[in-house]
Formats: sequence, C-alpha cells, structure tokens
Amino acid sequence: MIVSAATEVSTNRWLAENGATALESLLRTIVFHPSVSLLVTNDERVSLDASVGAGKLLGLPRERIIGRRLDDFAESDFRQAIAEDWEAFLQKREHTGRFRLRSADGTTVEVEYTAKADVLPARHLLLIHDSLKSGEWRRNSTAARVQDFALLLLDTDGQIVSWHAGAERTYQYNQREAVGRHLSVLLPSHGEGDAEVRNALKRAVREGRFASEGWHLRKDASRFWANTMTAPLNDEHGVLQGFATIVRDFSDRHDRDEKLRSGLARARPLPAEPTTIAGVVSGEFERILEANDTFLELLGYTRADLAAGRLVWPNLTPKEYEGLDEVAHEEGLLCGACSPFEKELIRKDGTHVPVSVTTAVMSLTPFRWITFVADLRERNGKEQIEERGTGTTPCFEEMIGSSPALKRVTSQVALVAPTDATVLILGETGTGKELVARSLHRMSPRKNFPFITLNCAAIPTGLLESELFGHERGAFTGALAQKLGRFELANHGTLFLDEVGDIPLDLQPKLLRALQEKSFERLGGVKTIPIDVRLVAATNRDLTQMMGDKLFRSDLYYRLKVFPIVTPPLRDRPEDIPILARHFTRKYAEKMSRTIETIPLKTMKALVNWRWPGNVRELENFIERSVILSPDVDLRAPVDELRASPGTGGGGTLDEMERAYIIRVLEESGGVVSAAAIRLGLPRTSLNALMTRLGISRNAL
Repeated sequence: MIVSAATEVSTNRWLAENGATALESLLRTIVFHPSVSLLVTNDERVSLDASVGAGKLLGLPRERIIGRRLDDFAESDFRQAIAEDWEAFLQKREHTGRFRLRSADGTTVEVEYTAKADVLPARHLLLIHDSLKSGEWRRNSTAARVQDFALLLLDTDGQIVSWHAGAERTYQYNQREAVGRHLSVLLPSHGEGDAEVRNALKRAVREGRFASEGWHLRKDASRFWANTMTAPLNDEHGVLQGFATIVRDFSDRHDRDEKLRSGLARARPLPAEPTTIAGVVSGEFERILEANDTFLELLGYTRADLAAGRLVWPNLTPKEYEGLDEVAHEEGLLCGACSPFEKELIRKDGTHVPVSVTTAVMSLTPFRWITFVADLRERNGKEQIEERGTGTTPCFEEMIGSSPALKRVTSQVALVAPTDATVLILGETGTGKELVARSLHRMSPRKNFPFITLNCAAIPTGLLESELFGHERGAFTGALAQKLGRFELANHGTLFLDEVGDIPLDLQPKLLRALQEKSFERLGGVKTIPIDVRLVAATNRDLTQMMGDKLFRSDLYYRLKVFPIVTPPLRDRPEDIPILARHFTRKYAEKMSRTIETIPLKTMKALVNWRWPGNVRELENFIERSVILSPDVDLRAPVDELRASPGTGGGGTLDEMERAYIIRVLEESGGVVSAAAIRLGLPRTSLNALMTRLGISRNAL
C-alpha cells in the first residue's frame, strides 16, 4: 500500500493518541479472567483497573478498588514493607512480595503478589494470589507468577508503530530497534513472513479479532511459542487506522502439551473409571496384547480370552469396516494420532456395538499402537429418539472434519440458526460457504420452506436485478412474460446470495431497501410485494476494502454483517485433510464402480503438506482425478502436481518435501534429534539414517 507522508504522519498520530486505550482494552480482555486476581497500577501503586477475580479476593466491587493504593488492602503491619518493596520494584522492574490481606468482610488471607513493570507506559501488572495451600507457600506455582505481555501497535501495513517494555523483554529488541520495522521480522517464516502477516491482519479485520499460535523469533535468533491476539483499530468514521497486538510466550505450555501428547501415545492401558470411555487396548499389528477391564466387559470377553489370544482386531471388526484400522494407523504415523472415527465392533455373542475410535502409533520397531474406544450406544439412542420426534436428519453431514476451526463454525451455525438474523459468511473460495448456508437453513424454523440460491457473480450485471426481484411483462426488451424473482421464490424460506460482493453499486440501495422494508417491487411493476425471507450472504472478497474503495455501500455491509461466520481455509485445518481425502475417495470410487481401499502414506503426507490454495474444492477435484488414475486398490495420486514443501506451497519432489519437513521439525525441536524423532514417530536411529540419505546436517540448522 502506497500512502503519502502526510497520511502516514496523520495515521501514526491517531495511533499514538488512541492506541494505548485500545491496548489496555485488549489486555483486559485476555487477562481479566474471573478466576485470576489482577490489578493494573501506576508508579504510585494506585489501582487503575481490576479484574473480576481481584474483586472476589478483596471482597469489593471493581469501582471500589480503582483509585486505591495497594497498601490500603494490607494489614497495617505490612504497609511499610510494601512501600519499601515497591521502591525496589521500580528499580528492578520485576518483583515478588507477600503480605497479609484484609478483605472487606474482615477476614485475613496470606497472599503473594508478583509485579511486572511497564506492560504499558507507567502501567504495571500485579497478580495477587493466595499463597497458602495445604500450609505451604506455593512459590513455584505458575499461578503465582504474572506473565509478561508484549504489547505493540501496527499501522495498516503491519509496520511497528509502538513498542513497550513487555515487548522488549519478550523479543529482546529495544524500542529504537523495533519501531518502523515490519512485524514479519519476528517470524521465522523464511521469506513468507510478509504474506503471513497480511493474512493475519485481513482476518482480524474480517473477524473483529484474530488469534493464532506459532513460533516467533527473538533478537538472538532463539525461538519461542507465541500466542498472539490482534484487533483492528478504526477511527470514529470506521476507517481502519492500524492494529493492536498482544503476544504471550507460551513455550512452557507448548512443551507441556507436547509431552502430554507424547506420553498419552505411550501410556500403558489403565483401568478406566465408569464413564462413556469404554476402554483402552493396545497391540502389535493386528494382535491385541493388552486391554483394560472396561474394554473386555464392553465386548463380553474375559482375561482368559485375552491371554489365549482370542482377541484379534480383524475378528472384532464387521466386514463393512475393514481397512479403517489400517487407515487409522497410517494417519497415526503421519499425525501422531488419527482423527476420531465411528465404527462397530463385534461382541463375543455376535452382536454389534457402535463405538468411536482414536488410534495412536506408539513405536515403529516393533510396530505398536494404542487405541481409545468410546461407547456410542447411549448417544445413538438419544439421537434416534430425537429423530423419531422431529423427523429431522443430521444437519452437518456435508461439513466433513473434526478440527477446532471447523467445530467453531458449526457451533456458530447452531447458535444463530434458530434466529432470523442475517448471516454473512466470509472465507476464501472453496471453503464450503454454501454448505454452511445450507446447514443454517436445515437447522432453522424455515427448514420446511424453500432454500433459494443465487450466485451474484454468475449473472450478467444487466440481468441481476431481474433475477433478484423479478419483472413484469414488457418491463424491457425480451420480457415476454412475468417472472418471479429469487426473493419471491424464497418467501418464508432462506435466500442465499453467494458472491454478494459482486452486486453492482447501483443495485445495492434496492437490495438494502428490500431487507429493511421487507418488501420490494418487480422490475417494471408498481405493486409493493411483502416478503418474509431470511437472508444469508457469502463472499470471498474483502468488503471493508471495497467500502474504502467506494465499491460497496457501508450501510448494506453493516446490514448484512449482523452475524458474521468465517469459514477457515483448508491450510488452517490440516488435521481434517486425511478425513476429507478418505471421504472423497469413497465418494468417487463408488461413483465410478471402483474399489479403492487405501491411500498410501506418502500420498497422504503430500496431501497434508500442500497449502491447497483452492481449499476443499481443489482437494475434491484432485481426489476425483486420482480415483480416475487408480486401477487397483491403492489410490494413485499425481503427487508431483503438489509441488510444495510442508506448509509453504513452494516447489519440490517428494524427497525435497520430506527433507523440508524433517528440517522444520528439527528446528522446532531445537536441533535435538531424539525430540524430533518422537514428533516424527520414528526411532532415533531411523531418523539419523534418513537425515544422512537426505543430506541433512544438525550443524547446518
């Protein structure tokens, strides 16, 4: 974006005047959790803000905390010590102390406080925590330490405008070194940082806020796992002026999560508590070597049956589910654990039981796996009762996947569907915006009325008004008969306008009026026709940018954006790719009367590593072409077309893709081969041999 020097100065001045307030608001949103007691103070230790948790600990409402000094909450014996500690804190910029707190109800509590200086200029963050637990000080507890926060302001292009003490402590750059540089300098993205920042800022504008996690770089080139939240900053006219960003170092939590996942995949089965989790079972290839009592009870077997080798996985699986476990093992090799999938198991008495299965690969030499099984009988029983009572079918059957990003969308759909609110679906092409719209309709009270669609980009501009509102006979040359428009056809139902950003500017006022007045006139007509239509719109275009370019009316935009839903691109939900690949393979194999049982591991790796610029639509087309090229039971995919290193979309053969992937994992593991081997699911010796073959040296990392 090219801007004049005067415009840049004006924007930076606006950010300087308003940015601190925006950063405080963002900070409050993140840290003021009801269970955490936090205070924001100035140099005189006067409380400027307080969390709900602080109010609970002090026994006071927030407005009675603000304006009081930290000393006011302590018993008199500790006030002098607090004053002395505070002077030391202002010098050191970080401090931990303790005192006896007297709450509003007269009770006393031994507390410990931790302070971080200048999270914002002259704004210090204090966490006050009950220090006694079972009679001991919890000095080393994570909850007893206040986390540092890197707070910074960006201009509309992602250039750093302000840089505070927390950011300096986190990244090691001082203010002079950081201000004026692009945010991408903090990302280890190998030349793609600019695009990554642009995408994040665009999503922040579309969604109101954008949160993400990933590796960031300090000045000394060391990495840390960053949790980032970014919010757009608009002036009083709604014009974008920049962004407020807050970053936290989540390396400790990331390491704990990795260890937890690693430990979970290697845990020996333990007796289960009475729960819907039916059991844990592990084995070598098809043999079941260990199982807990709950799993045995679910299938009606005994420990004697297990010891005698009577439990063999294929014998427990009905014929129609054969091959699923092999696919789960492949996905477990690729991702550590497969996505949960549903199947049936055969009990000892011959009856079947529905279960949900998740399999993790424990080791390759010898090959060992562990499977967690959940009993679905109770859930299925409830669903059957609900279906008999309502006559409805599942509403999300076309939205394939189980990733957090997709679950966020389905939860939003479930929330807004019962209302009549206008919904604006935003997202890249091929992300399934129409599927979201159809799910909204199926879950709404209008489900028994029409669902009418119109692709605004596919209709010539001169005919779009007639398509929307219809026309009378003789309204224009060629109008030989009266025609009903999509609004009339959708009466009492749902109208889905796809690519709404392509509606011409001169037609937008009429669409806005129809939505506001709930009525319209046909082209060439004089009669006002009332309508009862729920509108769902979708676009892959940046409507806020179009408003700035005077190509889209702001009043129509805000009328459409009552409830926005953002469909995630496929690259943001890679855990769904194996599920989608198997779904499309089954779909097109059945359509072409072919039998395809497996997707080779190398093919699945290539699918997961490709960035899919065309998203799910591109993946579906690629799988359809692959099925055509597959004469036998293995999917023969033209993976050479997917010339990408993992997560980059760059060029390369499979060896190059594998090499880039291993290098990335090694870098993220700090160059420790054993740690990288665990993440890759390989023995350390195998990884060393693979590194030698691919020419990877630890010293070059």
